[in-house]
Amino acid sequence: MSAPESTVETATDEAVRRRDNSAVLRIGEDDGERLEAEAGTSDTSMVMNMGPQHPSTHGVLRLMLEMEGETVMRSKPVIGYLHTGMEKTAETLTYLQGPTNVTRMDYAAPLFSELAFSMATEALLGLELPPRATWIRMLMCELNRISSHLLFQATNGMDIGAVSMMLYGWREREEALRLLETITGLRMNHNYIRPGGVAADLPDGWRDEVLTLIDKLPARLNEFDTLLTGQPIYRERLQGVGVINTAECLALGVTGPILRSTGYAWDLRRDMPYLAYDQVEFDVVVGTYGDCFDRYAIRLNEIRESIRILAQILDQMPPGDYRVQDKKVTPPPRARIDESMEALIHHFKIFTEGFKVPAGEVYAAVESPRGELGCYMVSDGSAVPYRMHIRGPSFVNLQTLPYLMRGGMVADAVAIISSVDPIMGEVDR
Repeated sequence: MSAPESTVETATDEAVRRRDNSAVLRIGEDDGERLEAEAGTSDTSMVMNMGPQHPSTHGVLRLMLEMEGETVMRSKPVIGYLHTGMEKTAETLTYLQGPTNVTRMDYAAPLFSELAFSMATEALLGLELPPRATWIRMLMCELNRISSHLLFQATNGMDIGAVSMMLYGWREREEALRLLETITGLRMNHNYIRPGGVAADLPDGWRDEVLTLIDKLPARLNEFDTLLTGQPIYRERLQGVGVINTAECLALGVTGPILRSTGYAWDLRRDMPYLAYDQVEFDVVVGTYGDCFDRYAIRLNEIRESIRILAQILDQMPPGDYRVQDKKVTPPPRARIDESMEALIHHFKIFTEGFKVPAGEVYAAVESPRGELGCYMVSDGSAVPYRMHIRGPSFVNLQTLPYLMRGGMVADAVAIISSVDPIMGEVDR
């Protein structure tokens, strides 16, 4: 996965020599005014804005760069251009309406936000899900992880200049999205994982559809290796670029592929198991050098691990209910509404008033494609959350940019942003 030792160590050592740890994260308290003032005292440095409309910043992100020539001395990510107030909006929505809101945060991996929200709600309710609901959730999340990482492969190749990779990555992602649409009815923002289980059982033929996808993907991933992994220009653009170490990641609270690229094997699916991940076998993929190439290779190999997990889910998927049969939280079967006035009233109350959740607070976390995605929920005993806060991994991971960019070339900035793989809808929530 990693590059030959001699090549990367030389590039890494050079990047480390150019680091100025004392200057990191002290940039311009007043939206860059201090940065501009400090830069103005030097005849050799200048301040440049990258974005907020730059086409390769994966959303509406602005970067303030202090540069000497083409070398980035310091940088500051400026966020807030996409602010949607979703956390505050959650206080006005019932717990059944909540997944419709949170699914729009990380729009590349919406099922993980739905899962974290639903797990937090279920913890407050003290619900225990039927086994089939648990395994369906795991199936959907691994399919979504594949589609998210395929999106990264496509856009990362495009950002580096490998235009063909966009076509290949998009082709495979379409297959995954088509399967998600078959099961949930939507390509994105599914509102499929809900408190108490999932919205509907798996449709007829779902097993064959999943088998077709996981049988087709390995050969396609080998094509990715041919196109990118062994391509000397691609490796030159990524090896030794955007280097970060384990200590810096842990100090910043960084998780996911960025942390694992430093060699630190931390994955919530294995280390703090949820759903049924302790009943399937998979490897936690790690890197060695903490550079852009390691982060690319980790995501590529995580697709292969998700394929392993999906194959085991197909073998172990249990029968039974796809949601809890609890009148407090579960609407009646649609067929019953035409037959029973009690069922009609129950349906009406669930979807208008919602269900009340016992007072308390809880934190539930899952391993999204970008790292630890957590939902902190506070209930006051009513039918809507008193407070809800999402720990978005994209928001936390953006803190690495000043570390990754310092001492590097401005031409590498887009490659570094791409390797972080931020989703700005999750940052500006």
